This record gives sequence, C-alpha cells and structure tokens, in this order.
Amino acid sequence: MNLVGVISSDESVNEIVRTEIGEAFRDQFMLAFPKEDEVLEFLNFDLPEIVICNFSDPAIDVDSIIQQVRDDAWLHNFGIVGVFDPQQFSEEVLLKKLQNVNILALLNRDRIRSHIAKSVQIISENRQIIFQNELSSRFFERASGSFTIDNDILAASIYAGIAATMLAQRGYINPDTKMQLQLCLSELLVNGIEHGNCGITYEEKSAFLEKGLGVVDLIAEKCKDPKIAARRVRFEYDIQPHETRFVIRDEGDGFDVSGLTEKLKTEGEMSLHGRGIRMAAALATKLAYNRKGNTVVMLFPHEEAVTRNAPAGFSDEEVLVVKKGDIIFREGESSNFLYYISSGTFSVFAKARHVGMLSPADIFVGEMSFLLNNQRSATVRAEQDGKLIKISRKSFVSVIKEFPHYGIFLSKLLARKLVRANVRNVLTQQRLRQRERPAST
Repeated sequence: MNLVGVISSDESVNEIVRTEIGEAFRDQFMLAFPKEDEVLEFLNFDLPEIVICNFSDPAIDVDSIIQQVRDDAWLHNFGIVGVFDPQQFSEEVLLKKLQNVNILALLNRDRIRSHIAKSVQIISENRQIIFQNELSSRFFERASGSFTIDNDILAASIYAGIAATMLAQRGYINPDTKMQLQLCLSELLVNGIEHGNCGITYEEKSAFLEKGLGVVDLIAEKCKDPKIAARRVRFEYDIQPHETRFVIRDEGDGFDVSGLTEKLKTEGEMSLHGRGIRMAAALATKLAYNRKGNTVVMLFPHEEAVTRNAPAGFSDEEVLVVKKGDIIFREGESSNFLYYISSGTFSVFAKARHVGMLSPADIFVGEMSFLLNNQRSATVRAEQDGKLIKISRKSFVSVIKEFPHYGIFLSKLLARKLVRANVRNVLTQQRLRQRERPAST
C-alpha cells in the first residue's frame, strides 16, 4: 500500500482528498495528514511515495519545506502533487518557485475534485519516474521511457505535465518554455485519443459541442465500442544532451497528413483546427508524421542558456539497446553487472518456468544476485524493444558511497519485490489446494 502524505490545513481541500482518494482507493493508498510542525519529520521518517501539498495554505511554511526538499537529496524520493489558488499565485510564478523539486502535477483548486485521484493514480503506476528523475539527473546524461495512456483526455494533460516537468527539473528548459511544451504535448496526446483512437472528426466534434456536451462525453460515447475502448496511445521520450525526442503513437486508422497540412494553410493561424500541430511545429526543430498518420515524432531542442550540472556517476556506463526476444542474462551465469531499466518490459524465467515480469517501475534487473555475489537465479528475456544501462560493481559501490540515500531506495525496491513474490506464493498455494480438494472428496 502506498503512503500518500497530505500537507494542508484547509479542511475543504482535505475533505476532497479523503473522498476522492481515501474512499475510492482505500486498498491502494493510505492517507496521512501531518500537522504543520510535523511535516519535515513526516517526510524524513515516514518515507511517503506521494505528497499532496497545498502551496496556497497560509498555515504552512511552504518556502521552508521547498528549501528543505531542494537541499536534501534524502527528500527526493517522493513525487509531489501541488495544489494552489490561482487568485494567490499564477501557475508560471509557482513553477519558477518550485524548480528542482519533484513536482509531477500542479492543480488549481477548481481542478482538485476532477483531477486529484487521477493524478495520484498515474504517479503511483509510474512511480519509477520519481526515482529515475532524481537518479538520471545526477548520474545519466540520457534518459528514456514510455507511457501507455488509455482514452482519457484528463490523463493526457497529466502525462504531458510529467514529461515537461522532467525537462525543467533537469535544467534543460526554463519554466516559461515548460508551460508551452506541456500544452503542446497535451494537445498532441489529445489528438491521438480523439481523432486517432476514437476516430472523431472535426465536424463531429463541433456538432457535439454545439449541443452543449463536452469532449469527454463524446469520447465516452465512442468507447462504448469495445474495440475503440481497448485502444491506447503510446507516449515515448528520449532525453539526449541537446534535445529530447518525443514519439506519440495511437492505434487508430490514421489521417491524410498532406491534406491536413494544406487545410491548415488555408484556415490561418487563428483557427482552432490543428492547433496542437501548429504549436508543436513552432516549438520543435522537427515535427513529422508517418505515412499512415497515426505516429508523430517531435524533436524538442534544449535551451543552452539554462544552467545545469554535468552528469556524473553512471554517465560512462554502457547503454544496451535491446530487441524483443533478446536474452539479457541466463540462469547460472555470473552476476558482475546490474542493469538499470530505462525502457521496455522483460520476462523472468526460473527453471524454465515463467515467474514474473519487469518494467521501468522495477528500476533494476539482476540486483538480487548482483548484491549477493551469487550466480544468476533466473533467465531474463526482453518482451519488447527497450534500453538498459549496464552498471559495474565498481561504479555502483562508488555511487552508493557518494549518495548513500540510494541504498534506502534500493531497499524499498527489494522489499516491494519480496512482497510481490510472497503474494504470488500465497496465490499459487491457494490454487494448489483448490485442485487437491476434488481428489480428496
């Protein structure tokens, strides 16, 4: 169960959180509401996975909390969902204030009820981002990953915010550009959901809106078709030293790319039709669709004027680009290397039996035998294309010595894997007992 800390003395905000998260996800999230004078102790010793912070709460010393989190690497192990009053702060001002802090979603008060549960759910499902953002910004010059998004335009804006925030926190873009990128990515993701997966035409959408209904309602109507409901949008990012490559791919039938390009030229800049494409073209050094029209690649340049620290730690380690079916290592081999999962999914086999799956949420593969100096206890196979960073024992130990708090992160990862293994064992035993009952009667 994930621990969610709520830093707020505003009971109206707290009640929404209790209702939308505490009641709806009571088996998944445990809520804690530390008092104003207990906040830093809570963050230091309770180790929450997610923190909801009311940045407009006058009873909270927000500046002190921000400074503590910014200065203390120990406190970089959780993701923050920020809540604010737009009459007190503009989002741009608040984002500048929150640079280099793990803000993964920022909601104004009007959006708390509709977005808070979704934000927490998405961050929980992608909790590796919290770890990877801090780890990769310190130790890797490059980072990559992917999200799989269902047909929910509210979720699209959250994923866009996470991606843009990663670049801002790593020092590749300034807060003003961050807002433009977030809006641009959100538009492209929504296009993939609306026009790609759901096949909604511009004329159909306009007619629906004229009836006083919303786009969310139209998408819900389309998703009554099981085939459409099963479609997903894949959102990939690859952060390189001087630019980030974004790829957005839907599962729809595509569209006439050349025809839309000509239509945008005739409609002019003020038309809402194709707004996301125009925004992306203005920000990107390259924007290209595939021939079918269901995949767009965007190359986004980093801002050289933004000050950032040189990468350290694992930056010189070997990057492995793996293909589906590749064997990472085999059972019984020596375990001289640890693998950091940048992207992809991997099957684990022990004694030729499939025993589990690994993804970026697991952060590492092969850490058990690596830490115990044992031979590999399982075979690991790539189930899709991905990237791994091969880390030597010397590099790993050196980094742990310099940043000992990563030892705690690793302990939490191992604990989660042990819990999952225990649950699998219990379920296996239950199935075996059920099979044995008919034979004994």
